[in-house]
Amino acid sequence: MSRYFVPFQALRRQPTIVVDSMGLGAVLTLAHWRGAATPEALRDDTSAGSALRALHAPGTPGLEARAVTANHFDIDGFVGVWALLNPELALRHEPLLRLVATLGDFREIDWQHPLADHALQLVCWLNAEEKARFYEPFGAAARRRREDEASAEKFAWFLPRFGALLENPEIGRAAWEPEFARVKRAVAVMQGPDTTVRRYPAIGLTVVQTPEPVPYYALFGPSIGTDMVLSLYSGQRYEFEYKYTTWIDLESRPTLPRRPLAPLADRLNTLENSARRWTHDGITDTGPLLRLGGRTLSKAQRYADPDQRPVYASSIAPAELERELAAFFDADYAGIEPKKYWSWAEVKTLEVKR
Repeated sequence: MSRYFVPFQALRRQPTIVVDSMGLGAVLTLAHWRGAATPEALRDDTSAGSALRALHAPGTPGLEARAVTANHFDIDGFVGVWALLNPELALRHEPLLRLVATLGDFREIDWQHPLADHALQLVCWLNAEEKARFYEPFGAAARRRREDEASAEKFAWFLPRFGALLENPEIGRAAWEPEFARVKRAVAVMQGPDTTVRRYPAIGLTVVQTPEPVPYYALFGPSIGTDMVLSLYSGQRYEFEYKYTTWIDLESRPTLPRRPLAPLADRLNTLENSARRWTHDGITDTGPLLRLGGRTLSKAQRYADPDQRPVYASSIAPAELERELAAFFDADYAGIEPKKYWSWAEVKTLEVKR
């Protein structure tokens, strides 16, 4: 049986599998989004992982549908859609595809994995061609387009081409090499003597102290297994971020719920003596940032790498900032146990109670 991609608007015109999205009328949902109707046996950290699990379970109700869709284009969703359309090739390269989806969505990878460089090449190729031929992630609104409509053009271009890159990434070297080289240089810095990593397992925090902002694919590597990252750069420049791992339903491990960042920002502002103020995103943002404010960042800028946006100097010393942040979350998470499958309603109820 051959499957084919349809734009999201065509969801109800035929029995359709929905990947990395939710939509009324789907005969099968394969998504790690909170509250998604993914069958329990197919739950996975990534939506692509759920699609790959489905290929191992051909009797799954709804998998007989030939149409496949998603309401946006990103690496995880694309890999899931592509896998359903190319099941034999996908299963042959399953470990690689899982790395690609995880790196694309969570910005995490173990650089000791033998397929790590191949995964990075594929991710960089997808990123480069997406930006060159279409628009950057979260860039549809700035072009007065709906993502669920505009993304169909990306799927149409990438779906027939990805398989060749999967088996021979050299054919796309011209596209992927610039970002690949930039990330690998940053990884070398992260693994070198100028970088220090400290982990606070009880609160799920990784602190990375490194000279300059680096791409996420390098920055988040040491944070695997945790959900918050505090970046300490030279010149007393800082950013804190809740990772995407607490926006979705993570299958592999329990997590703590996101906590409102306003009280922490207020505390830091009492300590801050520069002209800038600590600002923060809401906890339902895909990757909320806490940082010293300047011009308000767009969603596309917040999603872009830290080395592609300004990071401002604080009057607070790095050791003091780290102590304040760790103490805040130690107190705020007291009495809260990690678990799987937090609903947003639970998170918001907990916010009100505390």
